Amino acid sequence: MQAVRQCSVCARHAAGGLIRNQTDVSLLQTSRSVLRRGAACVRFLSSEGRKPGVQTLGGLTSHMSIASLNADSGLCDVPFAQQVENLSHNSLIRRAASVVTDSSSTFLSQATLALINALTDYSKAVHSRIIFQRRYLVSLGKLNPAEQDSLQQVISGWRAEAIERLEECKRYESTWNNAVSLCEMAAEAAYTSGAQQASISVRTNIQVAQLQVDKARKLSSDADKKLAETKVEEIQRMAEYTAFLESSDEHEVQEAYLRED
Repeated sequence: MQAVRQCSVCARHAAGGLIRNQTDVSLLQTSRSVLRRGAACVRFLSSEGRKPGVQTLGGLTSHMSIASLNADSGLCDVPFAQQVENLSHNSLIRRAASVVTDSSSTFLSQATLALINALTDYSKAVHSRIIFQRRYLVSLGKLNPAEQDSLQQVISGWRAEAIERLEECKRYESTWNNAVSLCEMAAEAAYTSGAQQASISVRTNIQVAQLQVDKARKLSSDADKKLAETKVEEIQRMAEYTAFLESSDEHEVQEAYLRED
């Protein structure tokens, strides 16, 4: 009888463990340990049931054996089905497409930042050159040779800086175009694989990047226009200064001729 009571306690623990762990997969190992103890009790009762006076427990033994088997099978089936569903091909493809869109968006963001900085630096270099070039044109004939050479060196420095920044702009422009193309392909792949939200997100990033780059391009374009205007002013100013020098030379020659007479 003591063995029967012990088995009943084990059976109640096993049943309770099964009920609780049907909704808590994290305690599956604990439940299985309880089931093994219950199964041990069932085997013990089966062996005891063959002895005289204990045969009336055969029904309980069979019931517990079937219950433990069915319950154990049910616990194993639930997480396995969920795992198969989570690892389906479509689900994995959507996840991979989302990863690709995230990576391509990061690439686009870095390329956009680099191109904008390069365009901004180029615009600053051009504007600085324009400032010193106009100062030089205004000071023609008013500076001594040393001051004139110093100002021309500054202008040459900013000219070299602008050329260097322009080459940098071309290099980052190529990288940025590649990033945009990659994002467009990633958006298309995400859309066809069912990751519509990822596709929408990367297309939005493309639009934002294009707007930012267009603003920076406009600044550099405006700087180029002002530089072209300054070059025209330089040609006109140099022509006027040359004519002035020539007239001054003629005037000096005439004065010298008159003095000789």
